[in-house]
Amino acid sequence: MVEATNFIESIINEELESGKVTAIQTRFPPEPNGYLHVGHAKSMCINFGIAKKYGGKCNLFLDDTNPSKEKTEFVEAIQADIKWLGFSWAEIHYASDFFDKIYELAEKLIVEGKAYVSDETAEEIRQRRGTLTQPGEESPYRNRSAEESLTLFREMREGKYADGEKVLRAKIDMASPNINMRDPVIYRILRATHHRTGDKWCIYPMYDYAHPICDAMQGVTHSLCTLEFEDHRPLYNWVTENCGFAHPPRQIEFARLNITNTLMSKRYLKKLVEDGAVDGWDDPRMSTLSGIRNRGIPAEALIDFCERIGVCKANSEVEAGYLEAVTRDYLNIHADRAMAVANPLKVKLINAKEETLSFEYNPNEPEKGSREISFSDEIYIDADDFSLDPPPKYHRLKKDGYVRLKNAYIIKYEDVVLDENGNPAELVCSVVEGSKSGNDTSGVKCKGVIQWVDAKTCVDAELRRYSSLLKDAEYAGQDFGERLNYDSVSVKHGKAEAYLAQIPQGERLQILRTGYYKTAKTENGGLLLSEIVSMKDNFNAKK
Repeated sequence: MVEATNFIESIINEELESGKVTAIQTRFPPEPNGYLHVGHAKSMCINFGIAKKYGGKCNLFLDDTNPSKEKTEFVEAIQADIKWLGFSWAEIHYASDFFDKIYELAEKLIVEGKAYVSDETAEEIRQRRGTLTQPGEESPYRNRSAEESLTLFREMREGKYADGEKVLRAKIDMASPNINMRDPVIYRILRATHHRTGDKWCIYPMYDYAHPICDAMQGVTHSLCTLEFEDHRPLYNWVTENCGFAHPPRQIEFARLNITNTLMSKRYLKKLVEDGAVDGWDDPRMSTLSGIRNRGIPAEALIDFCERIGVCKANSEVEAGYLEAVTRDYLNIHADRAMAVANPLKVKLINAKEETLSFEYNPNEPEKGSREISFSDEIYIDADDFSLDPPPKYHRLKKDGYVRLKNAYIIKYEDVVLDENGNPAELVCSVVEGSKSGNDTSGVKCKGVIQWVDAKTCVDAELRRYSSLLKDAEYAGQDFGERLNYDSVSVKHGKAEAYLAQIPQGERLQILRTGYYKTAKTENGGLLLSEIVSMKDNFNAKK
């Protein structure tokens, strides 16, 4: 017996032991009406992960029952995201694969007196549905004969009626304490060109009716979904039972992934794209998987994050900084090191010579070895690493002070050239004799170590940093449109090692003392360093 690590696996183990099921099959069921977001990654890990753990299979199931919002573009994006995370589906199915059978079963329900055609509008249906404390009112069309409803339903399919003029409702119980069971609509008229079936259909099944049928017809044993579908489970079971499936799937709900101060709704994400508030579905600030991928967050880190938060029965919120912390842990081990300065300040070294120095690729992977970096009598340091009026315990460069250049030498302040506003424009320093890294015989004690680049060989670099698309996290109930952070991208024009312009785009690097960045190109073909996560771990600091 496989050891269970969560409540879903405990249920599966019991069913396997009792013989209720002999093989496990799940499905990952997104609707192709937008790009997947980070919440879908958790669902993927659960559905694909359980199938793998139990030697079963997991299908990709695309719920395309709402053609007015679905596109082939979204289908292709979903498949790309699944592959990026390293998952493979056994089979791919669409709800539209089963439209003929779904329709046939609807006629069966009508003939058996379990469904009827209603002429009510959506508003009339809503008004008669009742409340959580009051039963609903039966439709005036509820007792229509099966013959009349069947005729009307076929005329709906033939296109005789306008959108919204008639619907097909299941006949269940208008007094049920579960509002979802009060004669739900299971078919509606909708004239929209479908991305796969074109204009073959002008009526489409509702999700709550189509989904259990599609699960059963695929042979799904466990339909794993998020908690908002818990109240829909009785309807799921009613559909599979009344449609005559001998071995219906079991629906099990788990808590969805909620992340603080993060948009986790395809509807809102789509609005950001359509309103031009972001640069597309793959904008690095977006919570979409394509955005996360474009940001540079490794798939391995995202999967690790999903595994760490686990599978729960109750909804909760995960701190946004946790994903960053997990990403930082991964990159700290796997990312090569390099140097760049975001706020360049030129330093003339009066006694330096041109030479090459050794720079280790990654201290956590010593087998990678080292590369050469150039050093000369002119370098750039970050302006933030020099102070004319330093605070106490300042360990960077200051007047009459010393600082070590990473993998190079200790330098000593000699003079400063100020600009017209009294700010440092250029420094003059000297190299401390015998202070070379790895062979320091100078005897000079130096606490501060800073990054630098050789002024004669470095390249211009745009360093782009990101913050949350939402501001005012404490007002989470406020409309997201009022919380948009229009300053969520900051750009600095700095200097970087020439090496960074020579390596392939998309490389992930730790820019020393700056953060973790991905290499890319600007619109003009220059070097772009795009931040993945900052160097500072605020999440662990809070803990």
